[in-house]
Amino acid sequence: MQAWQVHEIGEPGEVMRLADVARPTPGDGQVLLRVRAANINFPDALMCQGQYQVRPPLPFTPGLEICGETEDGRRVIANPALPYGGFAEYAVADAAALRDAPDALDDAEAAALHIGYQTGWFGLHRRAGLEAGETLLVHAAAGGVGSAAVQLGKAAGATVIGVVGGAAKAAVARELGCDVVIDRREQDVIAAVKDATGGRGADVIYDPVGGQAYAQSAKVVAFEGRIVIVGFAGGTIPSPALNHALVKNYSILGLHWGLYNTRNPKLVQDCHEQLTELAARGAVKPLVSERVPLAGAADAVQRVADGVTTGRVAVLPVPRNGAAA
Repeated sequence: MQAWQVHEIGEPGEVMRLADVARPTPGDGQVLLRVRAANINFPDALMCQGQYQVRPPLPFTPGLEICGETEDGRRVIANPALPYGGFAEYAVADAAALRDAPDALDDAEAAALHIGYQTGWFGLHRRAGLEAGETLLVHAAAGGVGSAAVQLGKAAGATVIGVVGGAAKAAVARELGCDVVIDRREQDVIAAVKDATGGRGADVIYDPVGGQAYAQSAKVVAFEGRIVIVGFAGGTIPSPALNHALVKNYSILGLHWGLYNTRNPKLVQDCHEQLTELAARGAVKPLVSERVPLAGAADAVQRVADGVTTGRVAVLPVPRNGAAA
């Protein structure tokens, strides 16, 4: 089969190499999956760069979430078991962690429903307790993680403010359903949020960026608000002033979604069922901005690393002969 492999640490566009390799052999409790679509996540780039918390042995194949097909034809969503990731024609995954791909979504959309939407659901509902009528602020609202949070926030009945960088991403955020869109390149984020909320601030802030975005969050979070930290795509890990949290009565909440897969996998399945229901009634639909062939994966991962994409970029290893992808 063909698979992208990383033999050394560096920028994805430089260290990912397409090669002919043997199909992976499933271990105990694992299954072999034919990859129908693989979604690109920012951690794929971080793994290539050696900056992710999970460091698979070299060489490894990136690709953390796929829509795949079992030997008996079942269409499933899975997290491939590294080092045999999803940017390949075949991958392996733990059988117990397979989730049925929603009928309402095509292959690329189904692949994109998993990590980003699970993270959004756990962050907004289990961690922050977002309620209908509250105001949700989403940083990087046009990105893969942010776009999922926007849709989930709207589905929960929240007023959603999206912060983006650039006019093109602002247009995407509006299409996603943001009630207010703030272009951080053209506007003062803090002043714009206070203006949009009558000075009150946002009840819940969803931050996959860190750095300057977190500093802005601390200044616009409402009384008894909640800031949910889900990543540091901006490259800088902030050091929050805890005395400030005390003075303003707000909470700083961390979310590492992957822990639920081992600590409480039933919650992950319950979340998937709710996401499937939301997809069935059209309340959420992953934004897949690009579908690229397997040969284009390295360039696509590099563009995700550079922050120039919107929504999700999907890699399609096998032509579907007219079937949805």
